[in-house]
Amino acid sequence: MNLLWLQSGGCGGCTMSLLCADTPDLLTRLDTSGIDLLWHPSLSEAGMDEALRLLEDIRSGRQRLDALCVEGSLLRGPHGTGRFHMLAGTGRPMIEWVRELAAVARYCVAVGSCAAFGGVTAGGSNPTDACGLQYDGRYPGGLLGKDYRSSAGLPAINVAGCPTHPDWVLDTLHLLARGELGADDLDDLARPRMYTDLLAHHGCPRNEFYEYKASAIEPSDLGCLMEHLGCMGTQAQADCNVRTWNGEGSCTRGGYACINCTAPEFEEPGHAFLRTPTVAGIPLGLPTDMPKAWFIALSSLAKAATPQRIKENARADHVVARPGRKPDRK
Repeated sequence: MNLLWLQSGGCGGCTMSLLCADTPDLLTRLDTSGIDLLWHPSLSEAGMDEALRLLEDIRSGRQRLDALCVEGSLLRGPHGTGRFHMLAGTGRPMIEWVRELAAVARYCVAVGSCAAFGGVTAGGSNPTDACGLQYDGRYPGGLLGKDYRSSAGLPAINVAGCPTHPDWVLDTLHLLARGELGADDLDDLARPRMYTDLLAHHGCPRNEFYEYKASAIEPSDLGCLMEHLGCMGTQAQADCNVRTWNGEGSCTRGGYACINCTAPEFEEPGHAFLRTPTVAGIPLGLPTDMPKAWFIALSSLAKAATPQRIKENARADHVVARPGRKPDRK
């Protein structure tokens, strides 16, 4: 499978994350999946002249393009011209190239939440008129339009995340190379279900504190981060705590609240990231599939039954109370 990677309006963080692929490494994964990386602006040795010839060959049909990967949001400004981001050496806006290449690609892949939905680049007043490949925030459309389908009949595949996990990208490309990723394997936001059918909450090492609603007050505390510190792990569709970074890392494992970065418009939640908005003391960010009344009842029972060990550890930055041992039966 031939793959072309373009970078648009973003920080390059998804490429940085991709380089963290291990067991095996990035290049080995591509090779064993039968993927030929035609060009990547940060990783390829080919200079601009060679890259431009490649782009022209793809556009003219002389070079087959199986997968177009786009990293970073698409900058449509000013006034729809796209001239805030010109592809160097071509005299043409990046958005024109993306439209033409997406039209001939067998698959089109948005790598990261910026390419998928607009992401951080589209935050605030969005002066560059940034958007995703096929979404503008949470709304279908984006650069390619809501009706876009690649030559394989699929919409732009949104491997969302800020940044993406390297396995989310490489597993998606592997399945595409084998012809084993279809419309039924994508969720309602065109994200691969292999990682969005789980929640960041699953596998979180703070789950014992969550079960008893034993909450952290300071970011350094060991307790659950949902009630006071803005954690959205019970709503974020991603397998971050099951498929960890570098074998052991995730946001919540590092002591930071999940900000639901695989979702559109995560960058502007309407409140500080490290604060949980509440109404009458009840968190607004409840688990997506739990009725509010159930949560209130469960919380009351759980807090009443919280073991002393969990209460003490939840408000500490290290384990201060160790698990006890049941007394021997006599």
